[in-house]
Amino acid sequence: MRNCSGILSLAAAALLCAGPARAAVMTGLDVAEQNDFAQFAGRRVGIITNQTGVDGRGKSAVDAMFASRKAKLVAIFSPEHGFRGNAADGEIISNSTDPVTGLPIYSLYGSVHRPTPAMLAGLDVLVFDIQDIGARFYTYLTTMALCMEEAAKLKIPFVVLDRPNPISGTVLEGPVLPKNIQDFTGYFPVPVRHGMTAGEMALLHKDMRGINVDLSVVKAQGWDRAAFYNDTGLAWVNPSPNIRDVDAAIMYPGIGGFESTNMAVGRGTDAPFMWFGAPWLDADKLLATLNAAGLAGVRFRAENKIPGKDIYSGKLCRGIRMEITDRAAVRPMDIFVRAVCALREKQYYREFRFDEEALKLTPGNNVYKAIFESKDAPETIIADFRAQCSNFDRTRLPYLLY
Repeated sequence: MRNCSGILSLAAAALLCAGPARAAVMTGLDVAEQNDFAQFAGRRVGIITNQTGVDGRGKSAVDAMFASRKAKLVAIFSPEHGFRGNAADGEIISNSTDPVTGLPIYSLYGSVHRPTPAMLAGLDVLVFDIQDIGARFYTYLTTMALCMEEAAKLKIPFVVLDRPNPISGTVLEGPVLPKNIQDFTGYFPVPVRHGMTAGEMALLHKDMRGINVDLSVVKAQGWDRAAFYNDTGLAWVNPSPNIRDVDAAIMYPGIGGFESTNMAVGRGTDAPFMWFGAPWLDADKLLATLNAAGLAGVRFRAENKIPGKDIYSGKLCRGIRMEITDRAAVRPMDIFVRAVCALREKQYYREFRFDEEALKLTPGNNVYKAIFESKDAPETIIADFRAQCSNFDRTRLPYLLY
């Protein structure tokens, strides 16, 4: 068995290697592992996974499948942040070899984002097992979609070992991305916070894009859609270096939108995505605006930080620290909209800047239009987003598995 510390962070390794009791929820990996991956018997398997692909005992999907007497694992594919999940966002990753199994690890965040025919040669089935966090611009599900599309071209069956949506499957937030946009950080016509699992998104993507792929989903067992990850009994493994707990994952769909602006989001601090700020920010004024909005499920306070890396590295930043008081009630997209509507007031925030194209893609084109072209009130923008989410809720209904 792989040494846990070789693929997980030290904190996660200490917890997982201790051999926790079985969780209340079984992931798709756990379910498939129960019968020694019988559905892959006699087949050459490629798996798309990273450090989050572990079973309820902390054993990696790669180790579990490689040890199977039925399946034959022959190739590993890794997404952004790499097989071990320790590469920075946007860092280019090269192909490598897994030192434990000797299998090739093909990077899908290097020279290519799609697996090439050469990478897929000889495979009988392609499997996806990665923990997503439920935000449209988080790239793991884009990698899944691109792999589905390439598998379809070569008539290779595609299987998703499903996992819970860690920020619940009942809350939807933000605008729906137009169908004519398909970028690596904006690939699906879904809200910013989409409330779907990887398996559900695969089913939706197959139908909406007319992909002729033999797709199946191994469902997780015991997951309640309204549950957050901390309710599952599963050990938390950082899906990427700056999503360090469920609260950061919850805030990411909203606070992550600031990465299309000149606002720091806490990278290089002790509170990524739980704080945002900048040297030029009038934090006390923005704090008063956010407090006056009476936003549910969250408390705000002004807090200065000096990021150790990323934008404003080594510079004193005045900012806003957030504390979630009710996970089910907090709406991070509302925080983002309220804050950006305040930041557009140049008499207070003259140095606020944004990347127009990135803003149109990440939070969404209609975010840009409403805030900077129509200059709508935040209440109007938020009401429009909720109407879009209500419509999407009906669209996603046939694809929900839980």
